[in-house]
Amino acid sequence: MTQGRDLARPRATIVDVAQAAGVSRQTVSNVLNNPERVASPTLARVRQEIERLGFTPNAAAQQLRRHLARAYGFEVNPSAARRMGHIVDGFLVELTVAAPGYNSHLVTFASEAENPITGYERLLGTGLVDGFVITDTLREDPRPRWLVDNEVPFVSFGRMWDSPELGRWVDVDGRAGMEMAVRHLLAMGYERVAYLGWESGSPLGDDRRRGWLAALAEAGLAEEPLAGYTRDELMDATRAANGLLDRLAPLDGTAALLCASDMLALGAMRSLRGRGLEAGRDVGLVGFDDSTVAEALRLTSLRQPLHEAAHHAWRILHQAGSDSSLSALLSPSLIIRSSSSFEAA
Repeated sequence: MTQGRDLARPRATIVDVAQAAGVSRQTVSNVLNNPERVASPTLARVRQEIERLGFTPNAAAQQLRRHLARAYGFEVNPSAARRMGHIVDGFLVELTVAAPGYNSHLVTFASEAENPITGYERLLGTGLVDGFVITDTLREDPRPRWLVDNEVPFVSFGRMWDSPELGRWVDVDGRAGMEMAVRHLLAMGYERVAYLGWESGSPLGDDRRRGWLAALAEAGLAEEPLAGYTRDELMDATRAANGLLDRLAPLDGTAALLCASDMLALGAMRSLRGRGLEAGRDVGLVGFDDSTVAEALRLTSLRQPLHEAAHHAWRILHQAGSDSSLSALLSPSLIIRSSSSFEAA
């Protein structure tokens, strides 16, 4: 049981101490690690604020000053697996393969859903890692700001949606990918392009939806575009696709369906087959992520450049700073198959 600290209050950081004492973060760091460098009045003031705020000297920063482990933590958790599926797995594989070229390696770990920072603090305190690779960034994600405030090296596979001024991320341009897919469908002769996406609240889904709308506007087709939204689950996707296809009728080869993920596209394919229709011939169909299922079912899909993303991630991890220049927005590639072009069958 923890004593002397309000568990409901966020853990104080080195930034909190510096602001309260009216000094820089480097001065607080010197108080913790090299007190002989600090004038006595300043030393006393900083120590007083450390005591008042209940600040625990970050094992993170202390370990990093003692040695470099050349290892980086990679959090694995079920929620990321559900939301990002094989993409996280593929990214982890590419990171692991690329690691020796950067004289580094990865340490996987699990964190607590209630307080995701706990696992990071615990692993950092062991001295086994120098920093982290994070994935599955969502709105109100506490991890990026905590890592910046505590001067912990990190890189994110995914943008900081709440803090656009922050760098240290690698991402795939979903909006540009959707624009590319719409242009492809229109070039194939489909005249109407509807959208099947995730329910509101997903920054990734919102970004992909904006790409669909932008491409329709570019083509002069922005009036009353048809869209449906659901969870990234097969049964839910099938039901949502059924409703969207009803609204798209007639399904005479002029309509297409653009999906925010391969899972949603798989639901749409099931819905088409239940109606005796075929993707490509009767309705154009495009997914996102180019999973093994997409390849097996000849589904046109947008492929994320995970190999390139991994190398950018290692490059950023070994650089200092957190400004927006430390970022890489990569373009996906459209893998054309028979669900949107019989010429690719």
